[in-house]
Amino acid sequence: MTAVQPRPAAMPGGRRGGRSGSGRGGSRALNALLGLLLAGGAVGLQTLALSENETGAPLTYTGAKGQDVDARRFHVRLDSFSAAKAIRTSSVRTIETDNLFLVVNASAKSSLKPYHLGQPTLLTDDGHRFAATDRVESTATLSATWVQPDIWVSGRFFFEVPASALPGARVVFGLPPSTLVEPYQPEVEIDLGLDEKAARDLAAKPQDVYSIVKK
Repeated sequence: MTAVQPRPAAMPGGRRGGRSGSGRGGSRALNALLGLLLAGGAVGLQTLALSENETGAPLTYTGAKGQDVDARRFHVRLDSFSAAKAIRTSSVRTIETDNLFLVVNASAKSSLKPYHLGQPTLLTDDGHRFAATDRVESTATLSATWVQPDIWVSGRFFFEVPASALPGARVVFGLPPSTLVEPYQPEVEIDLGLDEKAARDLAAKPQDVYSIVKK
């Protein structure tokens, strides 16, 4: 915006007065004010985005192996786990690994309405995350079963991980991914209770073949 100053009247016998310098100074002040407003708006938008990200963070309920962990919408209990070098998924198919298959046996129930659990994540002591393996069909896991109110159902999940991921590892259970951003979606984080020695012992004696073939 340009400030226009009125022309001064001509004085008798004198020259027409020149433009006053106050117009240029007012323009600079206005531009400075607009700059501050724009900068403040950018900071406000950045703060708003950060708040939305923080609001979208999960609400984590923690527990240990064998405990019933109540996440309000659903309960999860990690019953047991074992290691294997191969998994037999059918009478004609056995999958192998150069690392380890970690087989997690878990139970779940809901509080008010049916849910499906999503595939869990293995969280290591140093912050690395491993997704459940896709080499085993999800239909063979607990995520394929409806979790009903007050009725415990049991099933398995499978991870393919190096032995170095086992000490201090936790398994994180939650609901399946959604296109909607839901604030404070619940998740359950269960500590396997594996210290360095227990992790070495588990990795040293894996089961040769773990079968999920129904007899």
